[in-house]
Amino acid sequence: MTFNSYVFVLLFLPLCLFGYFTLNKFRLYRLGLTFLLGMSLWFYGYFHPWYLLVICCSVLVNYIIYRILHGMTIGGTVAARKIVFITGIVFNLGVLGYFKYSDFFIENINLIFKTDFTLRHILLPLGISFFTFQQISFIADVYMDRGGGILYSFLEYAAYVTYFPQLVAGPIVTHDILVPQLQEEQRKHFNFDYLSKGIALFTFGLAKKVLLADIFGDYVNLAYEDVSMLNSATAFLAMLAYTLQIYFDFSGYSDMAIGLGWMMNIDLPVNFDSPYKALSVTEFWKRWHITLTDFFTKYVYIPLGGNRKGSARTYANIFIVFLLSGLWHGAGWTFIFWGMMHGLAQMLERVMKKYWQKLHPAFSWLLMFGFVNLAWIYFRADSITDVHIILSKLLSFDFGAISAEMAAAFNQPEYAFLWSNLAPAFKAFYENINVVLYFAVAMGIVLALPNARHLAEKYVAKWWTPFVTAFLLVWCIFSFTGLSTFLYFNF
Repeated sequence: MTFNSYVFVLLFLPLCLFGYFTLNKFRLYRLGLTFLLGMSLWFYGYFHPWYLLVICCSVLVNYIIYRILHGMTIGGTVAARKIVFITGIVFNLGVLGYFKYSDFFIENINLIFKTDFTLRHILLPLGISFFTFQQISFIADVYMDRGGGILYSFLEYAAYVTYFPQLVAGPIVTHDILVPQLQEEQRKHFNFDYLSKGIALFTFGLAKKVLLADIFGDYVNLAYEDVSMLNSATAFLAMLAYTLQIYFDFSGYSDMAIGLGWMMNIDLPVNFDSPYKALSVTEFWKRWHITLTDFFTKYVYIPLGGNRKGSARTYANIFIVFLLSGLWHGAGWTFIFWGMMHGLAQMLERVMKKYWQKLHPAFSWLLMFGFVNLAWIYFRADSITDVHIILSKLLSFDFGAISAEMAAAFNQPEYAFLWSNLAPAFKAFYENINVVLYFAVAMGIVLALPNARHLAEKYVAKWWTPFVTAFLLVWCIFSFTGLSTFLYFNF
Protein backbone atom coordinates (compact mmCIF):
# COMPACT_ATOMS: atom_id res chain seq x y z
CA MET A 1 0.00 0.00 0.00
CA THR A 2 1.24 3.49 -0.73
CA PHE A 3 0.47 6.78 1.00
CA ASN A 4 -0.58 8.33 -2.32
CA SER A 5 -3.54 6.04 -2.97
CA TYR A 6 -7.30 6.17 -2.49
CA VAL A 7 -7.35 3.06 -0.33
CA PHE A 8 -4.81 4.54 2.09
CA VAL A 9 -6.19 8.07 2.38
CA LEU A 10 -9.91 7.24 2.31
CA LEU A 11 -10.02 3.83 4.05
CA PHE A 12 -6.85 2.65 5.77
CA LEU A 13 -5.84 5.84 7.58
CA PRO A 14 -9.28 6.78 8.99
CA LEU A 15 -9.88 3.17 10.06
CA CYS A 16 -6.44 2.94 11.68
CA LEU A 17 -6.78 6.18 13.64
CA PHE A 18 -10.35 5.43 14.74
CA GLY A 19 -9.61 1.87 15.84
CA TYR A 20 -6.35 2.70 17.61
CA PHE A 21 -7.67 5.64 19.63
CA THR A 22 -11.03 3.98 20.36
CA LEU A 23 -9.38 0.91 21.88
CA ASN A 24 -7.00 3.11 23.87
CA LYS A 25 -9.88 5.28 25.08
CA PHE A 26 -11.24 2.25 26.92
CA ARG A 27 -7.71 1.54 28.22
CA LEU A 28 -7.40 -1.59 26.11
CA TYR A 29 -3.78 -0.67 25.50
CA ARG A 30 -2.47 -4.11 24.64
CA LEU A 31 -5.35 -4.67 22.23
CA GLY A 32 -4.73 -1.22 20.75
CA LEU A 33 -1.08 -2.09 20.08
CA THR A 34 -2.15 -5.43 18.60
CA PHE A 35 -4.56 -3.56 16.34
CA LEU A 36 -1.74 -1.25 15.24
CA LEU A 37 0.47 -4.25 14.48
CA GLY A 38 -2.31 -5.85 12.43
CA MET A 39 -2.90 -2.66 10.45
CA SER A 40 0.84 -2.32 9.79
CA LEU A 41 1.00 -5.88 8.46
CA TRP A 42 -2.04 -5.21 6.27
CA PHE A 43 -0.30 -2.08 4.95
CA TYR A 44 2.87 -4.03 4.19
CA GLY A 45 1.27 -7.07 2.61
CA TYR A 46 -1.39 -5.23 0.60
CA PHE A 47 0.23 -5.73 -2.83
CA HIS A 48 2.10 -8.98 -2.20
CA PRO A 49 0.88 -11.02 0.78
CA TRP A 50 4.00 -13.21 0.58
CA TYR A 51 5.97 -10.18 1.83
CA LEU A 52 4.41 -10.95 5.20
CA LEU A 53 6.25 -14.27 5.39
CA VAL A 54 9.61 -12.50 4.93
CA ILE A 55 9.05 -9.75 7.48
CA CYS A 56 7.35 -12.00 10.05
CA CYS A 57 10.20 -14.52 9.92
CA SER A 58 12.72 -11.70 10.16
CA VAL A 59 10.97 -10.21 13.20
CA LEU A 60 10.63 -13.59 14.92
CA VAL A 61 14.26 -14.65 14.42
CA ASN A 62 15.60 -11.25 15.50
CA TYR A 63 13.41 -11.28 18.61
CA ILE A 64 14.70 -14.74 19.57
CA ILE A 65 18.28 -13.50 19.12
CA TYR A 66 17.44 -10.43 21.20
CA ARG A 67 15.99 -12.50 24.03
CA ILE A 68 19.04 -14.77 24.03
CA LEU A 69 21.38 -11.77 24.15
CA HIS A 70 19.30 -10.12 26.83
CA GLY A 71 19.33 -13.28 28.92
CA MET A 72 23.10 -13.51 28.58
CA THR A 73 23.69 -9.92 29.77
CA ILE A 74 24.41 -11.13 33.31
CA GLY A 75 25.31 -14.80 33.08
CA GLY A 76 26.69 -15.23 29.58
CA THR A 77 30.35 -15.21 28.69
CA VAL A 78 31.82 -12.56 26.42
CA ALA A 79 32.63 -15.15 23.77
CA ALA A 80 29.13 -16.65 23.84
CA ARG A 81 27.45 -13.24 23.55
CA LYS A 82 29.73 -12.37 20.65
CA ILE A 83 28.78 -15.58 18.82
CA VAL A 84 25.06 -14.83 19.23
CA PHE A 85 25.59 -11.23 18.08
CA ILE A 86 27.54 -12.29 14.99
CA THR A 87 24.87 -14.90 14.24
CA GLY A 88 22.25 -12.14 14.29
CA ILE A 89 24.27 -9.89 11.98
CA VAL A 90 25.00 -12.74 9.56
CA PHE A 91 21.31 -13.71 9.50
CA ASN A 92 20.15 -10.18 8.70
CA LEU A 93 22.82 -9.51 6.09
CA GLY A 94 22.22 -12.96 4.62
CA VAL A 95 18.50 -12.29 4.14
CA LEU A 96 19.24 -8.88 2.66
CA GLY A 97 21.95 -10.31 0.41
CA TYR A 98 19.76 -13.14 -0.86
CA PHE A 99 16.81 -10.96 -1.84
CA LYS A 100 18.66 -7.85 -2.98
CA TYR A 101 22.07 -8.88 -4.29
CA SER A 102 21.76 -12.46 -5.61
CA ASP A 103 21.41 -11.51 -9.27
CA PHE A 104 24.09 -8.82 -9.00
CA PHE A 105 26.66 -11.30 -7.72
CA ILE A 106 25.63 -13.97 -10.23
CA GLU A 107 25.92 -11.48 -13.11
CA ASN A 108 29.44 -10.48 -12.06
CA ILE A 109 30.53 -14.09 -11.49
CA ASN A 110 29.29 -14.96 -14.98
CA LEU A 111 31.13 -11.94 -16.39
CA ILE A 112 34.45 -12.62 -14.63
CA PHE A 113 34.60 -16.40 -14.88
CA LYS A 114 32.67 -16.80 -18.16
CA THR A 115 30.08 -19.00 -16.46
CA ASP A 116 26.37 -19.16 -17.27
CA PHE A 117 24.64 -19.43 -13.91
CA THR A 118 20.93 -18.64 -14.20
CA LEU A 119 19.70 -15.41 -12.66
CA ARG A 120 17.13 -15.92 -9.92
CA HIS A 121 15.01 -12.79 -10.58
CA ILE A 122 13.90 -12.71 -6.95
CA LEU A 123 11.13 -10.23 -6.15
CA LEU A 124 12.57 -7.68 -3.74
CA PRO A 125 10.38 -7.27 -0.63
CA LEU A 126 9.45 -3.64 -0.01
CA GLY A 127 11.62 -1.79 2.46
CA ILE A 128 13.84 -4.77 3.24
CA SER A 129 16.92 -2.54 3.50
CA PHE A 130 15.15 -0.31 6.01
CA PHE A 131 13.72 -2.90 8.38
CA THR A 132 16.91 -4.99 8.14
CA PHE A 133 19.12 -2.05 9.17
CA GLN A 134 16.61 -1.19 11.88
CA GLN A 135 16.93 -4.65 13.38
CA ILE A 136 20.71 -4.71 12.99
CA SER A 137 20.89 -1.49 14.99
CA PHE A 138 18.66 -3.05 17.66
CA ILE A 139 20.77 -6.22 17.97
CA ALA A 140 23.95 -4.09 18.09
CA ASP A 141 22.52 -1.87 20.84
CA VAL A 142 21.54 -4.90 22.91
CA TYR A 143 24.96 -6.47 22.41
CA MET A 144 26.71 -3.25 23.43
CA ASP A 145 24.18 -2.92 26.28
CA ARG A 146 22.79 0.39 25.05
CA GLY A 147 19.28 -0.88 25.70
CA GLY A 148 19.61 -0.25 29.41
CA GLY A 149 18.59 -3.81 30.19
CA ILE A 150 14.99 -3.08 29.17
CA LEU A 151 12.99 -6.16 28.19
CA TYR A 152 10.48 -5.61 25.38
CA SER A 153 7.59 -7.97 24.81
CA PHE A 154 7.26 -9.62 21.42
CA LEU A 155 4.22 -7.43 20.70
CA GLU A 156 6.18 -4.24 21.45
CA TYR A 157 9.12 -5.36 19.35
CA ALA A 158 6.97 -6.44 16.39
CA ALA A 159 5.00 -3.18 16.52
CA TYR A 160 8.27 -1.23 16.58
CA VAL A 161 9.73 -2.94 13.50
CA THR A 162 6.52 -2.95 11.46
CA TYR A 163 5.19 0.51 12.42
CA PHE A 164 3.68 1.41 9.05
CA PRO A 165 4.64 5.12 8.64
CA GLN A 166 8.36 4.26 8.57
CA LEU A 167 8.24 0.63 7.45
CA VAL A 168 9.03 0.70 3.74
CA ALA A 169 11.08 3.87 3.17
CA GLY A 170 12.24 5.14 6.53
CA PRO A 171 13.26 7.08 8.42
CA ILE A 172 15.40 4.40 10.07
CA VAL A 173 14.09 4.61 13.65
CA THR A 174 16.02 3.14 16.57
CA HIS A 175 14.20 1.36 19.39
CA ASP A 176 15.07 3.98 22.02
CA ILE A 177 13.14 6.58 20.01
CA LEU A 178 9.99 4.64 19.08
CA VAL A 179 9.29 1.93 21.68
CA PRO A 180 9.13 4.27 24.73
CA GLN A 181 6.59 6.40 22.84
CA LEU A 182 4.48 3.33 22.06
CA GLN A 183 4.59 2.47 25.77
CA GLU A 184 3.76 5.95 27.09
CA GLU A 185 0.14 6.02 28.23
CA GLN A 186 -0.40 9.71 27.54
CA ARG A 187 0.50 9.26 23.87
CA LYS A 188 -2.11 6.56 23.43
CA HIS A 189 -4.99 9.03 23.66
CA PHE A 190 -6.31 11.37 21.00
CA ASN A 191 -4.62 14.77 20.78
CA PHE A 192 -6.12 17.38 18.46
CA ASP A 193 -2.95 19.49 18.25
CA TYR A 194 -0.88 16.50 17.14
CA LEU A 195 -3.59 15.48 14.68
CA SER A 196 -3.90 18.93 13.08
CA LYS A 197 -0.19 19.46 12.52
CA GLY A 198 0.12 15.84 11.41
CA ILE A 199 -2.53 16.30 8.72
CA ALA A 200 -0.82 19.52 7.58
CA LEU A 201 2.62 17.89 7.29
CA PHE A 202 1.20 14.76 5.63
CA THR A 203 -0.54 16.98 3.08
CA PHE A 204 2.62 18.99 2.39
CA GLY A 205 4.51 15.75 1.79
CA LEU A 206 1.74 14.36 -0.39
CA ALA A 207 1.79 17.54 -2.49
CA LYS A 208 5.56 17.18 -2.94
CA LYS A 209 5.06 13.67 -4.23
CA VAL A 210 1.95 14.00 -6.38
CA LEU A 211 2.16 17.57 -7.68
CA LEU A 212 5.92 17.82 -8.16
CA ALA A 213 7.94 14.58 -7.97
CA ASP A 214 5.64 12.55 -10.20
CA ILE A 215 5.55 15.28 -12.86
CA PHE A 216 9.33 15.55 -12.98
CA GLY A 217 9.39 11.74 -12.98
CA ASP A 218 7.35 11.63 -16.20
CA TYR A 219 9.97 13.77 -17.93
CA VAL A 220 12.86 11.74 -16.46
CA ASN A 221 11.34 8.45 -17.59
CA LEU A 222 10.95 9.76 -21.14
CA ALA A 223 14.53 11.04 -21.16
CA TYR A 224 16.06 7.80 -19.87
CA GLU A 225 14.09 5.55 -22.23
CA ASP A 226 16.63 6.30 -24.96
CA VAL A 227 19.42 8.59 -23.80
CA SER A 228 21.00 8.57 -27.25
CA MET A 229 18.13 10.75 -28.50
CA LEU A 230 18.89 13.56 -26.04
CA ASN A 231 20.57 16.82 -26.94
CA SER A 232 22.47 19.02 -24.50
CA ALA A 233 19.36 20.92 -23.44
CA THR A 234 17.17 17.87 -22.82
CA ALA A 235 20.05 16.04 -21.12
CA PHE A 236 20.61 18.98 -18.78
CA LEU A 237 16.89 19.17 -17.98
CA ALA A 238 16.80 15.39 -17.42
CA MET A 239 19.67 15.70 -14.93
CA LEU A 240 18.03 18.58 -13.07
CA ALA A 241 14.58 16.97 -13.25
CA TYR A 242 15.83 13.82 -11.52
CA THR A 243 17.60 15.93 -8.90
CA LEU A 244 14.25 17.55 -8.14
CA GLN A 245 12.23 14.34 -8.51
CA ILE A 246 14.22 12.37 -5.96
CA TYR A 247 14.26 15.34 -3.58
CA PHE A 248 10.49 15.86 -3.61
CA ASP A 249 9.78 12.13 -3.72
CA PHE A 250 11.91 11.07 -0.75
CA SER A 251 11.52 14.21 1.35
CA GLY A 252 7.79 14.04 0.62
CA TYR A 253 7.66 10.47 1.91
CA SER A 254 9.61 11.44 5.02
CA ASP A 255 7.24 14.37 5.65
CA MET A 256 4.26 12.05 5.30
CA ALA A 257 5.82 9.51 7.66
CA ILE A 258 6.43 12.14 10.32
CA GLY A 259 2.95 13.57 9.75
CA LEU A 260 1.36 10.14 10.20
CA GLY A 261 3.39 9.69 13.36
CA TRP A 262 2.09 13.02 14.68
CA MET A 263 -1.48 11.93 13.99
CA MET A 264 -0.82 9.06 16.42
CA ASN A 265 1.14 11.25 18.91
CA ILE A 266 4.45 9.72 17.83
CA ASP A 267 7.54 11.82 17.05
CA LEU A 268 9.66 10.25 14.30
CA PRO A 269 13.16 11.62 13.63
CA VAL A 270 13.77 14.24 10.97
CA ASN A 271 15.19 12.68 7.81
CA PHE A 272 15.59 15.81 5.67
CA ASP A 273 16.70 19.34 6.46
CA SER A 274 16.73 21.25 3.16
CA PRO A 275 19.80 19.36 1.82
CA TYR A 276 20.08 21.37 -1.41
CA LYS A 277 20.83 24.46 0.68
CA ALA A 278 24.10 22.87 1.83
CA LEU A 279 27.38 24.57 0.98
CA SER A 280 29.43 21.37 0.78
CA VAL A 281 28.96 17.66 0.13
CA THR A 282 29.79 16.98 3.78
CA GLU A 283 26.99 19.31 4.87
CA PHE A 284 24.70 17.77 2.25
CA TRP A 285 24.99 14.40 4.02
CA LYS A 286 24.14 16.02 7.35
CA ARG A 287 20.86 17.14 5.76
CA TRP A 288 20.00 14.32 3.30
CA HIS A 289 18.66 10.97 4.61
CA ILE A 290 19.85 11.93 8.09
CA THR A 291 18.90 8.64 9.76
CA LEU A 292 20.95 6.60 7.25
CA THR A 293 23.94 8.88 7.85
CA ASP A 294 23.47 8.42 11.59
CA PHE A 295 23.28 4.63 11.17
CA PHE A 296 26.52 4.40 9.19
CA THR A 297 28.25 6.82 11.55
CA LYS A 298 27.20 4.94 14.68
CA TYR A 299 27.50 1.35 13.50
CA VAL A 300 30.23 1.48 10.82
CA TYR A 301 32.34 4.66 10.87
CA ILE A 302 32.92 4.84 14.63
CA PRO A 303 33.58 1.06 15.08
CA LEU A 304 36.14 1.31 12.24
CA GLY A 305 37.96 3.96 14.22
CA GLY A 306 36.27 7.10 12.95
CA ASN A 307 38.75 9.97 12.87
CA ARG A 308 40.69 8.79 15.92
CA LYS A 309 43.47 6.87 14.13
CA GLY A 310 45.08 9.38 11.83
CA SER A 311 44.21 11.03 8.53
CA ALA A 312 44.85 8.01 6.30
CA ARG A 313 42.56 5.81 8.40
CA THR A 314 39.91 8.56 8.52
CA TYR A 315 39.87 8.86 4.71
CA ALA A 316 39.69 5.07 4.36
CA ASN A 317 36.77 4.92 6.81
CA ILE A 318 34.90 7.65 4.95
CA PHE A 319 35.41 5.85 1.65
CA ILE A 320 34.23 2.52 3.11
CA VAL A 321 31.10 4.12 4.57
CA PHE A 322 30.06 5.67 1.27
CA LEU A 323 30.96 2.57 -0.70
CA LEU A 324 28.58 0.65 1.58
CA SER A 325 26.02 3.42 1.28
CA GLY A 326 26.06 3.10 -2.50
CA LEU A 327 25.71 -0.67 -2.28
CA TRP A 328 22.87 -0.30 0.25
CA HIS A 329 20.94 1.84 -2.19
CA GLY A 330 21.03 -0.67 -4.99
CA ALA A 331 22.60 -3.81 -6.43
CA GLY A 332 24.44 -2.30 -9.36
CA TRP A 333 27.70 -0.66 -10.36
CA THR A 334 25.94 2.66 -10.95
CA PHE A 335 25.03 2.82 -7.24
CA ILE A 336 28.54 1.76 -6.22
CA PHE A 337 30.09 4.50 -8.36
CA TRP A 338 27.60 7.00 -6.91
CA GLY A 339 28.65 6.07 -3.39
CA MET A 340 32.35 6.20 -4.29
CA MET A 341 31.91 9.65 -5.82
CA HIS A 342 30.40 11.00 -2.60
CA GLY A 343 33.13 9.37 -0.54
CA LEU A 344 35.87 10.87 -2.69
CA ALA A 345 34.17 14.27 -2.61
CA GLN A 346 34.14 14.29 1.19
CA MET A 347 37.77 13.21 1.32
CA LEU A 348 38.70 16.05 -1.07
CA GLU A 349 36.77 18.57 1.03
CA ARG A 350 38.72 17.53 4.10
CA VAL A 351 42.03 17.93 2.27
CA MET A 352 40.98 21.33 0.87
CA LYS A 353 39.12 22.48 3.99
CA LYS A 354 41.03 25.70 4.62
CA TYR A 355 40.67 26.71 0.97
CA TRP A 356 37.01 25.67 0.79
CA GLN A 357 36.12 27.86 3.75
CA LYS A 358 37.48 30.91 1.93
CA LEU A 359 35.18 30.46 -1.07
CA HIS A 360 32.18 32.73 -1.50
CA PRO A 361 29.02 30.89 -0.27
CA ALA A 362 27.40 31.23 -3.68
CA PHE A 363 30.37 29.54 -5.36
CA SER A 364 30.49 26.83 -2.67
CA TRP A 365 26.79 26.13 -3.24
CA LEU A 366 27.24 26.01 -7.00
CA LEU A 367 30.05 23.45 -6.69
CA MET A 368 28.03 21.32 -4.25
CA PHE A 369 24.83 21.45 -6.29
CA GLY A 370 26.63 20.78 -9.55
CA PHE A 371 28.41 17.76 -8.08
CA VAL A 372 25.19 16.35 -6.58
CA ASN A 373 23.43 16.72 -9.94
CA LEU A 374 26.20 14.88 -11.79
CA ALA A 375 26.28 12.13 -9.17
CA TRP A 376 22.52 11.61 -9.46
CA ILE A 377 23.05 10.65 -13.11
CA TYR A 378 24.89 7.53 -11.92
CA PHE A 379 22.13 6.88 -9.39
CA ARG A 380 19.34 7.03 -12.00
CA ALA A 381 20.96 5.57 -15.11
CA ASP A 382 20.33 1.95 -16.06
CA SER A 383 23.98 1.35 -16.85
CA ILE A 384 27.42 2.95 -16.85
CA THR A 385 27.12 3.12 -20.65
CA ASP A 386 24.03 5.31 -20.34
CA VAL A 387 25.89 7.54 -17.89
CA HIS A 388 28.70 8.09 -20.41
CA ILE A 389 26.18 8.88 -23.16
CA ILE A 390 24.42 11.48 -21.00
CA LEU A 391 27.71 13.06 -19.96
CA SER A 392 28.78 13.22 -23.61
CA LYS A 393 25.48 14.89 -24.49
CA LEU A 394 26.00 17.47 -21.75
CA LEU A 395 29.48 18.28 -23.05
CA SER A 396 28.55 18.34 -26.74
CA PHE A 397 26.91 21.79 -26.45
CA ASP A 398 24.22 20.69 -28.87
CA PHE A 399 21.42 22.89 -27.56
CA GLY A 400 18.36 21.97 -29.55
CA ALA A 401 14.67 22.28 -28.83
CA ILE A 402 12.70 20.21 -26.34
CA SER A 403 10.47 17.71 -28.14
CA ALA A 404 6.73 18.18 -27.88
CA GLU A 405 6.42 14.76 -26.20
CA MET A 406 8.89 15.68 -23.45
CA ALA A 407 7.39 19.12 -22.92
CA ALA A 408 3.97 17.50 -22.62
CA ALA A 409 5.12 15.74 -19.45
CA PHE A 410 4.52 19.05 -17.68
CA ASN A 411 1.16 19.66 -19.35
CA GLN A 412 -1.23 18.62 -16.60
CA PRO A 413 -5.01 18.92 -17.21
CA GLU A 414 -5.56 21.65 -14.60
CA TYR A 415 -2.87 23.84 -16.13
CA ALA A 416 -4.12 23.25 -19.67
CA PHE A 417 -7.58 24.33 -18.49
CA LEU A 418 -6.23 27.50 -16.88
CA TRP A 419 -4.13 28.51 -19.88
CA SER A 420 -7.00 27.85 -22.28
CA ASN A 421 -9.46 29.96 -20.29
CA LEU A 422 -7.30 32.65 -18.71
CA ALA A 423 -4.66 33.23 -21.36
CA PRO A 424 -5.80 31.76 -24.69
CA ALA A 425 -3.30 33.96 -26.54
CA PHE A 426 -0.49 31.84 -25.08
CA LYS A 427 -2.13 28.53 -25.97
CA ALA A 428 0.29 27.88 -28.83
CA PHE A 429 3.31 27.67 -26.55
CA TYR A 430 1.97 27.20 -23.01
CA GLU A 431 3.60 23.75 -22.81
CA ASN A 432 7.05 25.33 -22.95
CA ILE A 433 5.97 27.92 -20.40
CA ASN A 434 4.89 25.08 -18.10
CA VAL A 435 8.39 23.57 -18.32
CA VAL A 436 9.98 26.83 -17.21
CA LEU A 437 7.42 27.38 -14.46
CA TYR A 438 7.83 23.88 -13.03
CA PHE A 439 11.60 24.16 -12.74
CA ALA A 440 11.45 27.73 -11.42
CA VAL A 441 8.80 26.96 -8.79
CA ALA A 442 10.53 23.74 -7.71
CA MET A 443 13.91 25.45 -7.29
CA GLY A 444 12.20 28.28 -5.42
CA ILE A 445 10.65 25.79 -2.98
CA VAL A 446 13.95 23.95 -2.54
CA LEU A 447 16.04 27.06 -1.86
CA ALA A 448 13.65 29.64 -0.42
CA LEU A 449 11.10 27.84 1.74
CA PRO A 450 11.86 26.40 5.19
CA ASN A 451 11.69 22.69 5.95
CA ALA A 452 8.12 21.35 5.61
CA ARG A 453 8.19 20.15 9.23
CA HIS A 454 8.92 23.69 10.38
CA LEU A 455 6.12 24.98 8.16
CA ALA A 456 3.64 22.54 9.69
CA GLU A 457 4.70 23.41 13.23
CA LYS A 458 4.80 27.18 12.66
CA TYR A 459 1.70 27.76 10.57
CA VAL A 460 -0.68 25.14 11.89
CA ALA A 461 -2.30 27.70 14.21
CA LYS A 462 -2.96 30.25 11.43
CA TRP A 463 -6.58 30.76 10.49
CA TRP A 464 -5.90 29.99 6.82
CA THR A 465 -4.00 26.74 7.40
CA PRO A 466 -7.08 24.43 7.29
CA PHE A 467 -8.18 25.95 3.98
CA VAL A 468 -4.75 25.61 2.36
CA THR A 469 -4.36 22.08 3.70
CA ALA A 470 -7.83 21.06 2.52
CA PHE A 471 -7.22 22.57 -0.93
CA LEU A 472 -3.91 20.77 -1.36
CA LEU A 473 -5.29 17.48 -0.04
CA VAL A 474 -8.28 17.54 -2.43
CA TRP A 475 -6.02 18.55 -5.32
CA CYS A 476 -3.70 15.64 -4.58
CA ILE A 477 -6.55 13.14 -4.26
CA PHE A 478 -7.96 14.21 -7.62
CA SER A 479 -4.45 13.79 -9.05
CA PHE A 480 -4.29 10.10 -8.08
CA THR A 481 -4.61 9.15 -11.75
CA GLY A 482 -2.35 6.12 -11.43
CA LEU A 483 -0.32 4.26 -8.84
CA SER A 484 3.08 5.89 -8.50
CA THR A 485 5.41 4.18 -6.05
CA PHE A 486 8.07 6.03 -4.13
CA LEU A 487 11.63 5.82 -5.46
CA TYR A 488 13.02 4.52 -2.19
CA PHE A 489 10.59 1.58 -2.25
CA ASN A 490 13.21 0.05 -4.59
CA PHE A 491 15.95 0.29 -1.99
